Amino acid sequence: MRSRTVAVVQAAPLLFDLPETLGRFEALLADASSGGAELVVFPEAFVGGYPKGVTFGATVGSRTEEGRALFARYRRSAIEIPGAEFDLLRAAVAAHRAHVVVGVIERAGHTLYCTALLFAPDGSLLGHHRKLVPTGTERLIWGQGDASDVAVVDTDLGRVGMAICWENYMPLYRGALYQQGVEIYCAPTVDCRDTWAASMRHIGVEGRCFVLSAAQFAVRADYPPDFPTDVEEEVLIRGGSCVVDPFGALLAGPVFDRRDVLVTEIDLDLLDGAYLDLDVVGHYARPDLFRLTTTEKQPRRPRKSGHNGPFDSSE
Repeated sequence: MRSRTVAVVQAAPLLFDLPETLGRFEALLADASSGGAELVVFPEAFVGGYPKGVTFGATVGSRTEEGRALFARYRRSAIEIPGAEFDLLRAAVAAHRAHVVVGVIERAGHTLYCTALLFAPDGSLLGHHRKLVPTGTERLIWGQGDASDVAVVDTDLGRVGMAICWENYMPLYRGALYQQGVEIYCAPTVDCRDTWAASMRHIGVEGRCFVLSAAQFAVRADYPPDFPTDVEEEVLIRGGSCVVDPFGALLAGPVFDRRDVLVTEIDLDLLDGAYLDLDVVGHYARPDLFRLTTTEKQPRRPRKSGHNGPFDSSE
């Protein structure tokens, strides 16, 4: 029996306050690892924050100075990879000896990216995925990922893939992860709609994989008093985190309207039986009719020390 203990974290950072956010990250990781979690998944944009309800003063053909000033604060809250805050994340992971997926806002050159990182228990970086298509107004503040992001990582726990928020509604991206043999499908998000769990259950069934989705739970106090959001409710992001098995059964959650750390067991031996009647990239595919072609590109790695520009896969 290949049983693993996993956890999804439902919480939020303190926007514009990196030291406090990193403290929350370590405390929540400690909570999950104390429950025996071997893999801990944090929400989208946990480090750096999700600026819910903000326009950044942008309309078609116009931007405001106030919006630029707010974006400057947001940009200064992002982390560089490698960088000092990135090293603190690595140290926290190593201290608690768990695999970790965490959403961060990454600053590379002059661009911000909504990124998911996969760490090994020793703190080394195993996976680095930038959101391929920011959704709606997110495109104002985040750049797009590229072909080096489309990867499933072989770990001691199983084959881990990452899909951020509405990337889960990109059928061909899901197909690329299935094609690479994803077994543990991690979906950090801020989507807190009731329909989200249904999507996660569908992906579990479709991909014959375990799905771990961590959503933010954020209240007004998680944002500065002067934060100009147009969201009037006390709860800005209401959660909905869950864990799903390869047959679509909910193993944990969905949980709403509170902070939580959901710890549960997954049995990877279920996967062998799950493939009996469905393998969407194998015996349930029709390659004579349909084919998925994914651009190949080497995984990115940081430029040489002292270079402040973006990552490069060509060096």
